[in-house]
Parts: sequence; structure tokens; C-alpha cells
Amino acid sequence: MSETLRLGVVGAGAVLQVAHLPVLRKVKGARVVALCDKDLPKARALASRHGIANFYDDIEDLLQHEELDALLICTPNHLHEAHLLAALSAGLHVFVEKPLALSTESAARIARRAGSSDRIITVGMNHRYRSDTQAIRSFVQSGELGRVDSIRAGWHMGRPSRAPLGWRQRPGESGGGVMFDLGLTMIDLAFWLAGNPVPKRVSAALGPGTSGSDGVEQSGSAFIVCDDGLSIFVDVTWRNVGAGEYFGANVRGAKGSASLNPLRVWKEMHGAIHDVSPTTSGSRENLFLASFRAQWAHFLAAVRGEATVPGLDEQVKALRILEAVYESAASGRDVTL
Repeated sequence: MSETLRLGVVGAGAVLQVAHLPVLRKVKGARVVALCDKDLPKARALASRHGIANFYDDIEDLLQHEELDALLICTPNHLHEAHLLAALSAGLHVFVEKPLALSTESAARIARRAGSSDRIITVGMNHRYRSDTQAIRSFVQSGELGRVDSIRAGWHMGRPSRAPLGWRQRPGESGGGVMFDLGLTMIDLAFWLAGNPVPKRVSAALGPGTSGSDGVEQSGSAFIVCDDGLSIFVDVTWRNVGAGEYFGANVRGAKGSASLNPLRVWKEMHGAIHDVSPTTSGSRENLFLASFRAQWAHFLAAVRGEATVPGLDEQVKALRILEAVYESAASGRDVTL
């Protein structure tokens, strides 16, 4: 590999345009050299705007005609497995936007293939890389909050911020509705904050779809109990009617608690409750873009052999939980894992 990682991109949607490309312009050690999207005029225009020399409308052409070191996959969910396996066959490292795949079976298949490869694969769970979530996790890992009893996480989007939803409302391409889109992220974040406990049972309820959405749910809640007694509650919606978007989490422990967005941490010390919230760094970069920058830095360090990335088994487990959520909602009963 050259000193600068030569990066190809497949999929020219919103997450690429508002997050990855702005961040990659400033990241040292990586350069986007080719862009692929089935909409060739879109690929051409985006490549021209960002100074990317080559553009394609077929991933096979991209993989055959470019000297690449890695591939960034930002395509609709149902294409992730095929594109990831094609990248591995071409000997490339992979950064794939979430989800890893549409099903546990598919994710496990990818994990087995990755296990026989020396390529780095990372899944775009950027909220793990926010400075505020990192701070909360450090309090949990150090034991300062005591035994964690519960985590409550929510992501509520108003209709204007998710309109139009496009392929996300077509279950064959998305895998599901808001629970697949936002819920998977919050499940992953909660389990990461808690130190990756073992899920035991799931109970869930999903709201109805809307006209033209093929029944894809627009809201939903899931309650997950782990084998150590920890409970995780996740609540998500695309149809929030309120002052604005809500994204947050609350962690309750035996000796303290923490909340996300805004970041607050409380501890019991010497019989009194104290606010021990970390101070902000004062960075001008918002938490959203900063999280992508941090994940790219981690990915590049892993490619150089200076770091390791989370195992894909974590994403297999998250998808297994998600499948149990849908099963519980459909049956009206708890699902044991």
C-alpha cells in the first residue's frame, strides 16, 4: 500500500455527501481517487465538485480499473454484503456504512469470510466515536458509576428531517423501517456503553407504517434484558412532533448516572451527590462530523497495523437482537435469545 490510502467509494447518497467527503478532505493519509454510483450523472457531478478524478456506474468497473487500497460502501442496505465481498475478493480493506448486512445469517457469512482474510473491515457506527459517548463509556469502564442497572436510549426525528425516505421505506432494500435505520444504531450504542453484555430476552412494539411505505414501521420501542440483569430500552421514530430532533441516552448505575446530549455525569461521593460532568473541549467541529473524523482516524490506524477494529461478531449480535425485536412485535410475546 502507498503511504496515502487510495480510497474508492460506492454509493453517492446523503451520508457520503454530508459526512464522509467533508471529513475525508481534511483527514491525513487518505485520498478518494474514484467514485461509483448507479446514477452516472450524479457520480460525475459529485466527482467534479470534490476533485475526484474517476467515476463509474458499475462497481465491477471501479474494482477492475482502479489501483485501490480500500473501499467505502455507502449503498442501500441490501447491497452491502455483495459489495463488501467483492471488495474482499479484490484484496481491499473495507469501511461499510451500517448495517453490516440485512440479516444475522448474512452478517455471519461476512464474518466468516473476514476471518479468513487479513483485510480490515469496520462498520460505520460513528456514534461510538462521539467525544460525549466516549466520556460516558470511560466512566462505566472505570467502575465510577458502579454496577450499571439500566440504559435508556432514544432517537426521535421529525418528518421534515427524514423526507423523502426513498429506499428506506422499501423493506426489500432497507431490511425494515425506523427500527432498522435508527434503532440498530441505538442498540449498538447501548451495548457498547454497557461493555457488550449478553442479551437474554427481548420485548418490542412497532408502530404502523404509513401510506406508500409498504408497511415499514415509522416508530418503535424495544426492551432488552441481559443475563446480568441489565435492562436496555430503545425508542425511535421518524414522526416526532416536537421542538426538534432528539438524540440521547441515560445510564443509571449503583453509584452514579450519566446522560448524553447534553453530557452530564453525577456521582455519589461521601454521602453527597456531585456533578462530575467533563468540560467540553471547545472544538468548533460539531459532534456529528467529529465522530466520523475519529472513526476514519481509527480505521487508518488499523490499516497501518497500529490499532484493531471492533469484531464483526458485535454486529452479528446486534442484528440477532434486531431480528428478535421484529419477531416480538409481530407475535406480541417476549423472544428469548
